Amino acid sequence: MSIAIQIVNKSHHPLPQYATIGASGMDLRANLDTPMILEPMDRVLVPTGLFLAIPENFEAQIRPRSGLAIKQGLTCLNTPGTIDADYRGELKVILINLSKETQTINDGDRIAQMVFCAVDKAIFETVIELDTTIRGAGGFGHTGKQ
Repeated sequence: MSIAIQIVNKSHHPLPQYATIGASGMDLRANLDTPMILEPMDRVLVPTGLFLAIPENFEAQIRPRSGLAIKQGLTCLNTPGTIDADYRGELKVILINLSKETQTINDGDRIAQMVFCAVDKAIFETVIELDTTIRGAGGFGHTGKQ
């Protein structure tokens, strides 16, 4: 299934694209005038120069790139980040340096990936009591090894 996404590209980089026919996400690139330096545990908001008009009942999810995470210790905070259908500002990515070394983000670096997902709207139904299940209220490791 494909959806049409309106996009304004104010960067000098090509539009995001799928790297392979089976790819779920498109790489996003940093749009920077000067490199960003991240010390260990620093976090920054990295601009992309992209602006989207996402159709109603869809969202864009911003996710880490696995290679960036394992090789450089850079990952996304607030992950997956959600870009709502009614947001029209610049798409920016929150990155954090979880490595022990200083990391540099340069203009054009692939910093995250973007996946489009359908969104169902919830309608709450107030009740006095919930139905019971075998699990019940058990959580936080409840279904793991006993």
